[in-house]
Amino acid sequence: MTSQLRAPDQNGANSRTTKKRTGAKTLLPWLMVAVWVGLVVGGYSLAGKLDSVTRDGQVDYLPASAQSTQVLLAEAGLPGGENGLLVVVSERPDGIQPGDRDAVARGHAAVAERFGTAADAPSEIVESKDGTTLMYSVSLDGDAVAEEAGATADARRLLDDDQPDGLDVYVTGPTALGADMDEVFDAVDATLMLATAVVVAILLILTYRSPLLWLVPLVSVGVAAITSMGVVYALTQAFDFTITSMSSALLIVLVFGAGTDYALLLVARYREELHRHERPIDAMLAALRGAGPAILASAATVVAGLLCLLAADLNSISSLGPVGAAGIGAALVVMLTFFPALLVLLGRRVFWPFVPRVGTEVRTSASRWARLGEVVARHRVVGWVAPLMILGGLALGTVGVNSALPQLDQFARSTPDSVTGAKLIDARYPDQGGQPLTVMSRPDQSREVLAAVESTSGVASAELGRASDKWVEISAIPVSSPESAGETATIKQLRTNVREVAGDAALVGGPSAEKLDEAETNKSDRNLVMPLILLVVLAILGLLLRAIVAPLVLVATVVVSYFGALGLCNLIFDHVLGFAGMESSVPLLGFLFLVALGVDYNIFLMTRVREEAVEHGTVEGTKRGLATTGGVITSAGIVLAATFAVLASLPLVMLVEIGLLVAVGVLIDTLLVRSIVVPALTMSLGSRIWWPSKLWRAEQDRVDDRV
Repeated sequence: MTSQLRAPDQNGANSRTTKKRTGAKTLLPWLMVAVWVGLVVGGYSLAGKLDSVTRDGQVDYLPASAQSTQVLLAEAGLPGGENGLLVVVSERPDGIQPGDRDAVARGHAAVAERFGTAADAPSEIVESKDGTTLMYSVSLDGDAVAEEAGATADARRLLDDDQPDGLDVYVTGPTALGADMDEVFDAVDATLMLATAVVVAILLILTYRSPLLWLVPLVSVGVAAITSMGVVYALTQAFDFTITSMSSALLIVLVFGAGTDYALLLVARYREELHRHERPIDAMLAALRGAGPAILASAATVVAGLLCLLAADLNSISSLGPVGAAGIGAALVVMLTFFPALLVLLGRRVFWPFVPRVGTEVRTSASRWARLGEVVARHRVVGWVAPLMILGGLALGTVGVNSALPQLDQFARSTPDSVTGAKLIDARYPDQGGQPLTVMSRPDQSREVLAAVESTSGVASAELGRASDKWVEISAIPVSSPESAGETATIKQLRTNVREVAGDAALVGGPSAEKLDEAETNKSDRNLVMPLILLVVLAILGLLLRAIVAPLVLVATVVVSYFGALGLCNLIFDHVLGFAGMESSVPLLGFLFLVALGVDYNIFLMTRVREEAVEHGTVEGTKRGLATTGGVITSAGIVLAATFAVLASLPLVMLVEIGLLVAVGVLIDTLLVRSIVVPALTMSLGSRIWWPSKLWRAEQDRVDDRV
């Protein structure tokens, strides 16, 4: 009797507990959105400050240990600070006129008075042998060097005010080249943000074919972008690392690309679960349990790969590590919290007109991906041998790759005056086209070092310059043109000669030495960082799949895909786009993004294959996994490729090359490697792909039982 009386109370208590849990679930999305609205409002001001800490000086890109970097730091301690030089070249193709000489002389005096150093006597005006060109240089004072963009623009306006008709005037030299590069970088972030958002929006509309659904991931990715920029700015206040315009641009692309990928994968799983659950919150929790681990593993792989860049010596590369990692982390957190909350609050109607209904079947077996899985299963060996042979053939395009893009060929679209002027000097003054080299010596050894510089083969002239109690500056003019093989040999010989006289107390720098140090450091960084990235990715895959064979297979396919893309893009850069070479940092950055992001798609595929293989076996599990994930992973790959391809619209060869290499590599990996090669290899290896995990042992026992 007592138990009968208590039963209704217990049922009532259970009912109240259930209602409380239901109420908590209902409130959770609202709370999550409210928290993120507060974070975005509070963090927006931090995101806007990122530009204020972005630096694009030579020291910010050069290797920390290079001689040319140490020269720049030593120059900062000399009277007048860091050295700067403007070179003005005036040309009349049919021959210089007397009035031209007067105008050039007036311009020379005006520029020297406005920007020149008081200690240096005005340089002479040199006429070319063919009588078509006049040239002079002006050493800049510290204020002009600090504001090189403003000084260059002012000098150009000053000279334009007094020029005879038909006389073309170009302001060039290291300072003008740097100013023109800064001008391009200043417009990168805004252009890139807008172009990337438009491309992602178009692709999401085509993918979802819904008037509302595409907007939810786009808004969420925008929140992730603002968050990442605020986080990166905060990190610069707490830690000492450099933010360059290159890393800022790649941050935007990474956040939009990775964030959209996470959204596509989560929406696909959420749509599946809506066919099984009545309430959107229950479907979303199930989707997060199903897709969350793969998304977490994907983000961890990319973050770990990016942090490997900290081992690089090149400042611009090592600084990209924490910047990119912060971006991926922000994208992950936003897309696993704010984005699901928005979807739940909007309910099923967000999928209109293709609203998923409870109890209706999720059709995948009849899809083209299921049919592709059947075809690959029937031709397993051909499925991986033929594509790998094609990729191996494409990889031959890397033979003879020139990873030393000249400084004057870094602009992809228009040619600025500084480049036109520098090439004009090289053509009209073949014996004086050398770019000044800067040798730094201790005061008590300056005469001996000067003698060593003057005796170096390939040096046309050398003279003592500014001095402090720690350093003496020696300016050396090489005979050969900038970044030529002759000038490179001169720099190396010059470093050897001055080292014999003064040891490590003598340093050789200057623009050409900086490019040489950058190229050599990029090579050593590739040899160190690439193997490190592979080891880290292998370790993460091993932990995720709890196997040894599968990680080795997946990483090997991604590496082959990378070299195939690199070879194909090298041919495109050379024979189609006509670039003068591949920028030295592009192979390493391309390797990082293609290995880390390429493994992402293999993670999404293989975690689902492993899930299906537990119940259906490896071969059938592979077909089911491909049928289930093929469409969404391909959509994600196309979005990511298109996002990186946006970089090709920018006017810098370096960003164009990175964008095209990653875009081509992602498409190869998505459409060929992940869709055909990996499933074919998995089905060819069978249960051995999971060795030595429990799944491998379970399949072996299954085979033994059948026997």
